[in-house]
Amino acid sequence: MPQNEYIELHTKRHGRRLDYEEKKRKKEARMPHELAEKAKKMRGIKAKIYNKRRHAEKVQMKKTIKMHEEKKTKQKAADTDGRFGNPAYLLERENQIRAKVLSNTIKQKRKEKAGKWDVPIPKVKGVSEAEVFKVVKTGKTKRKAWKRMVTKVTYVGDGFTRKPVKFERFIRPMALRFKKANVTHPELKASFFLPIIGVKKNPSSAMYTSLGVITKGTIIEVNISELGLVTNAGKIVWGKYAQVTNNPENDGCINAVLLV
Repeated sequence: MPQNEYIELHTKRHGRRLDYEEKKRKKEARMPHELAEKAKKMRGIKAKIYNKRRHAEKVQMKKTIKMHEEKKTKQKAADTDGRFGNPAYLLERENQIRAKVLSNTIKQKRKEKAGKWDVPIPKVKGVSEAEVFKVVKTGKTKRKAWKRMVTKVTYVGDGFTRKPVKFERFIRPMALRFKKANVTHPELKASFFLPIIGVKKNPSSAMYTSLGVITKGTIIEVNISELGLVTNAGKIVWGKYAQVTNNPENDGCINAVLLV
């Protein structure tokens, strides 16, 4: 194994902190302010070098945004009706054609740059906290109601151990913990029973993502090493994303479609 992949391997084995997604989001939100503050304080040659680099980054960003908008634009078709031109009744009509459709590889690269995925279910109905969490009352008087039991399917890593009862805020029942999913490959038209590596994104809430709650529309990462897919560099692809297409708590299994 290459030496530089030990962090990814540790993440896949043990998962991340529960507040990782939230901290990452806040850090990204703070970044523009920090860069602006840094730019204001710089002087001399350092400021020139820094501003030159920032200018290049902004140009690249604008190019990327323009590329995304390009495929939605409409362009006028060239007048190819021969030497006699259009008849009178067609002169005021505009022949519009779609912008040139690019190859699948370039499209995929653009999507990855912009952080967008063409998912099978683009719009998902939100799941409220009242539906996901059931209030558990504790203590002799049953007045304390700070615990919550998760009523949806969850995923926890292999090395997961529960906290002591007095400190456990969210209870994830054993019966609703899943480790494998039925994943369909859209191009091969075949399904595989693959192990889950982690929950990448639950569109309903960042908290559901950190807890590993799996509902319809959730993006999960699955281990596809047994499929034998290989990258351009010749490495075997290990983890790939898939979107859940059913309600696992109702069906008793997780059905997903691989994002290729």
